[in-house]
Amino acid sequence: MSEAVTQDTEWKPSRSPWFIIMPVILATFMYALDETVANVALPHIAGSYSVSNQESIWVLTSYLMASSIVIPMVDFFCKFLGRKNFFMIGVFIFTLASFLCGVSNSIGMIVIARALQGIGGGCLMPMAQAITMESFTGEARNKAMSVFGLVVVVAPILGPVMGGWITENWSWPYIFFINVPFGFLCIALAKKYLEDPPYARRQKNTHLDKFGFLWLCVWLIPLQIVFDKGNDADWFNAPWVCWFSAVALIGAVLFFVSQVKGKKPMIKLDVLRDGNYLCGTIMLILLNAVLLASLAILPQMLQNMLGYDAFTSGVAVMPRGVGALTALIIFGCLGGKFTYRTYGLVGLFCLGVGGWMLGGLNLQISMLNIVIPNIVFGFGLVFTMMPITTLSCITLRNEQMTNASGLQNLLKTIGGAIGTSLVATMISRFSQVHHNGLVKSLVDTNSVFIERLNSYAGSFISMAGDSMNATYMAGKMLYNQLIQQSTLCAYMTTFKIFAIACFILIPFMFILKSEKHAAVKVENNVD
Repeated sequence: MSEAVTQDTEWKPSRSPWFIIMPVILATFMYALDETVANVALPHIAGSYSVSNQESIWVLTSYLMASSIVIPMVDFFCKFLGRKNFFMIGVFIFTLASFLCGVSNSIGMIVIARALQGIGGGCLMPMAQAITMESFTGEARNKAMSVFGLVVVVAPILGPVMGGWITENWSWPYIFFINVPFGFLCIALAKKYLEDPPYARRQKNTHLDKFGFLWLCVWLIPLQIVFDKGNDADWFNAPWVCWFSAVALIGAVLFFVSQVKGKKPMIKLDVLRDGNYLCGTIMLILLNAVLLASLAILPQMLQNMLGYDAFTSGVAVMPRGVGALTALIIFGCLGGKFTYRTYGLVGLFCLGVGGWMLGGLNLQISMLNIVIPNIVFGFGLVFTMMPITTLSCITLRNEQMTNASGLQNLLKTIGGAIGTSLVATMISRFSQVHHNGLVKSLVDTNSVFIERLNSYAGSFISMAGDSMNATYMAGKMLYNQLIQQSTLCAYMTTFKIFAIACFILIPFMFILKSEKHAAVKVENNVD
């Protein structure tokens, strides 16, 4: 039996694991919350710095991009500093950057501060996932992972609500200032309760994969720029988009080659040989893209199309948290009566149904029409994310957890960043498609159009002074309605695509090995 397995078997926390994960859950909540807390405040941020809404999107993507870059370095810094020390340093950087975001006086400063916040927060998620998995065994691990999964799912959902309320009642800088006291509380709890197992303590002769880090930056930074600005530049019709895409592709190839060929790589890709891990990670990438993209456009749709303010649009999204909490209660009551595969199948079906219901909204809806799909969507998120995350790592050894969760969170964050960037392009392009289809109905041979035109013109005759101006005003009004309708159809199409993506993932649940198969594999590895 190997030394790593011996250490893995012998080590147990000296105190209750529930105390150990207190700072872990708090840090996870802060990091996940800040993925979306600024979504509803973007118009206010753009107005404060006199920039366009498109430029303000960098406040979101710089955070995700920086998180992606730092995540693969988690394993190195855990060995170089010790996981407990590195965890506290990450929380401190995140807290300091939150303060800098609040005091920023230019769009450039807040983008840099958000990137620094992403660097501090990006290292927290993989450590939190690894600590939670390692500190518990058996049924207790299932309960702990359900709590962890709930935080990962609910925090981004609560982000728009908290961000909207704070923005409307105080001002947008306070959505960042609120992290400061909780950050220092998290550091205090981590110092008191966190423990490092033998394989996560400070080690000598640690090595930083400098070339791997370089190629990672060459890959992700140009890639994010392309996804953020590509639509404005008409994508590959712009030479700079072609060049940046080529650089990103070369960087990606060189990064993965360096990780495979290097003697001491930043990330050990051998975990991808595990079928459960590979399949589960692919599913989580797509699910994270759907989650963050839907959270980015739903408040936007409610504000732009229905006239909601920042807080009301956040409240409309909050029922996702109600659905998630309901799913957690049901999961806790049912316990191990059903397999993770069963929970995952139910969750993916609910995600698809919730997304399809959101794709059927119109401008004459009530708040209830938004609440019900969000409850279904939130219910599906817990029943999907938690079992897939657990099954993807259940066949791995404990000493692989930090590296595996780091790689998984890297790819999930990249998926979320790409999804957030691409969804704006989807809305723009689908609007054009629906506009071209609807504008064909504004012709003299369409009796409905002529009837509506004459009706509006009759109401404008007293204001316009003559029939010609009245007809022009009526035509302008109908065209504005067409633009509004085509934009609404674009949102509806996008939500339906999200639903289809969730339905497509259902067969993949049958590829993931069940808990029994995973247990047999772990026993064989130990033997």
